[in-house]
Amino acid sequence: MAGGKQKVEMENQIYPIPEHLMRGSGSELFDHIVDCLANFLEKLGIKDKKLPLGFTFSFPCQQTKLDESVLVSWTKGFRISGVEGQDVVSLLRKSVKKRGDFDVDIMAVINDTVGAMMTCGYDDHHCEIGLIVGTGTNACYMEQMRNLDLLDGDEGRMCVNTEWGAFGDDGALEDLRTDIDREIDAGSLNPGKQLFEKMISGMYMGELVRLILVRMAKERLLFQGKTTAELLTTGSFSTNYIYDIENDKDEEGLASAEKVLRVLGLDPSVEDCIATQRVCQIVSTRAAHLCAATLVAVLRQIRDNKAAEKLRTTIGVDGSVYKNHPEFSRRLHKMVRRLVPDCDVRFLRSEVGSGKGAAMVTAVAYRLAAQHAERQSILDTLRLNREQLLEVKKRMSEEMERGLSKQTYRQATVKMLPTYVRSTPDGTEHGDFLALDLGGSNFRVLLVRVRSGKRQDVEMHHKIYNIPQETMQGTGEELFSHIAYCISDFLEYMGMRGASLPLGFTFSFPCHQSKLDQGILLNWTKGFKASGCVGQDVVTLLKDAVCRRGDFELNFVAVVNDTVGTMMTCGYEDPKCEVGLIVGTGTNVCYMEEMRNIEVVEGDDGRMCVNMEWGAFGDNGEVDDFLTKFDRIVDDCSNNPGKQRYEKMISGMYLGEIVRNVLIDFTAKGLLFRGKLSERLKTRGIFETKFLSQIESDRLAMRQVRSILQHLGLTSSTCDDSVLVKEVCSVVARRAAQLCGAGLAAVVDKIRQNRNLQQLSITVGVDGTLYKTHPHFSSIMQETLQDLAPQCKVTFQKSEDGSGKGAALITAVAWRIKSGGQH
Repeated sequence: MAGGKQKVEMENQIYPIPEHLMRGSGSELFDHIVDCLANFLEKLGIKDKKLPLGFTFSFPCQQTKLDESVLVSWTKGFRISGVEGQDVVSLLRKSVKKRGDFDVDIMAVINDTVGAMMTCGYDDHHCEIGLIVGTGTNACYMEQMRNLDLLDGDEGRMCVNTEWGAFGDDGALEDLRTDIDREIDAGSLNPGKQLFEKMISGMYMGELVRLILVRMAKERLLFQGKTTAELLTTGSFSTNYIYDIENDKDEEGLASAEKVLRVLGLDPSVEDCIATQRVCQIVSTRAAHLCAATLVAVLRQIRDNKAAEKLRTTIGVDGSVYKNHPEFSRRLHKMVRRLVPDCDVRFLRSEVGSGKGAAMVTAVAYRLAAQHAERQSILDTLRLNREQLLEVKKRMSEEMERGLSKQTYRQATVKMLPTYVRSTPDGTEHGDFLALDLGGSNFRVLLVRVRSGKRQDVEMHHKIYNIPQETMQGTGEELFSHIAYCISDFLEYMGMRGASLPLGFTFSFPCHQSKLDQGILLNWTKGFKASGCVGQDVVTLLKDAVCRRGDFELNFVAVVNDTVGTMMTCGYEDPKCEVGLIVGTGTNVCYMEEMRNIEVVEGDDGRMCVNMEWGAFGDNGEVDDFLTKFDRIVDDCSNNPGKQRYEKMISGMYLGEIVRNVLIDFTAKGLLFRGKLSERLKTRGIFETKFLSQIESDRLAMRQVRSILQHLGLTSSTCDDSVLVKEVCSVVARRAAQLCGAGLAAVVDKIRQNRNLQQLSITVGVDGTLYKTHPHFSSIMQETLQDLAPQCKVTFQKSEDGSGKGAALITAVAWRIKSGGQH
């Protein structure tokens, strides 16, 4: 930096490529390039440093990334074997390795046209076109991503290398090509290829003039009809001669013409010299005008892309013809301005050629590579390998054993709570049941009519009520009075005022149960904080609130966890369903455990459903070595720091927060959103988990990711930002699904071992918005489960309304058993 302006200092050295190498093998060429590079580094005394390298390779290439470039075909007289169809970066790396006494970091391969544009763009930010008219000719320009069908993403722009030298190879220029053009082409190294280039570039311009002079001499229009061996020799009339002959001062130009013609063994008259000068003018003017016409097509494309009335742009230009021909640039500029009067076009000569441009692209690529490496090292903390996942499975298994044991259950984080649900529906249940589903800020009251005989006959009516934030965090009396009011309102709505019905109460918080119709609240989760409830029986709290109202009765209440409800709903249709899984706002699992293993409950016969409350796994440090700084921030800012650690890495309530904190970290380090943090992104909870599901949807174009980011106040985010946000979402969701799969592997393997089976076939009933709406969560979770519990064949069944229908079914089963006098 100098006075606020970046300064570029350059050292360079020109090395010739011997003629025989231009027709030799690829390995010889690249070995020669590497020898020259070693010589240059040695001269500068920097051979021991590993520097980033930009490689300007000015031949048609197919690029899939910045540091990979496959040669399509040689041009400009090169005809080297074993390179076409190969990645030139790999060939260069191979030669560097073979030499072995220095190393470089090849960051970018660019075309000389791109180099010219970048060099000029450094000085003039309007520069968005690069043009080369030298030995060959080509142009590049900045195209809108939305127009590049071959690439993903539709935001922002990318430089397109037109390779316009091949324009006309499909016959598009046939009506403009002359016999002389055809003769040049026939005698070239690549007949039928680069036809446009052969009408314009320095490699062919002198030859065009020579062939015209030969033809005019043969028709006795020049040199008194005489030709010489020199004039008849291909390549004897150099393009440099044209520069001298077309000198601004006519006399000097004519003197040069005479001198050139004498070198070719001719004895020209003044008329011969004037005619030769005129031929040179015609050939070079045609080249300039053809170049102008194609350039205008590019300018119009840019103007249309911008929907601009008047385009202001700069073209960075390089190449020997443009720089050394006395009139070429003036003719080119004049014709461009004539053809597009509505464009304000400035031409800027690239003074230091494609070298500086390549260095600029490399510098940018080097910065981006360093940023990419830094981003990946941060994201790597959120990536789990197979060993880590197996360790999670092992620790979950150990905690399950601790939760079931009479000696250790009080200290266990995974509480393994008995639910007193012993039986699944047998089809004889019937009657009307109320169900109450409390698990978040919305809750539902349902009437479920179960008809016996036909197993599938369950009719449901429900109404959703809101629980205000102040009620969630007020007193227990207020909360349960609000619930009782909602039940009363629902009975009124159903025309059943004063009814007395059994109720299944889906209460999705950790409870200790010693019987089905009692639930002692252990602690609130999911943002609830109502006072005077922890340690109390929620059935008593509900019945007291109903009594206070006095307008209806509850004659039996079964306390049900939503996970158990999910298992029961799926068990109604699939008798093999013995596990319930919830992955929504929170996460939890229940499963059918052998009574003999549940030490806190009397009796050894049969099975009982155990509510694991696995969200609290990790509260004694079991997952500490997998926690990242982002998990710790989310935990510190939560309602219950240090609690529900496993749930906070998996469930919908927290994933958006983890992503938001990663994005803040990236932005603070200048790795995202150009280092500018929006106020909205600083707001806790603003990045909802539903955005993860939307962003990761395969059908979502990048512009829709952008609209989500704009909603977050990130109005100036780029396409690259969108790609990165998508990657962060993907990494966070993948980890959640893998952790869930690892925990589930511990559960199904325990069931298999309980039953002494080599292979277990089992169904898991699943519910929860994250599982149901995220496009990849279920497949990643299932893949992990299969990998970590290979002896279990697990089928997943989505539960339709586990916490409503399932609660009613549990109540129906319990009511059947109670009414039948069975215990």
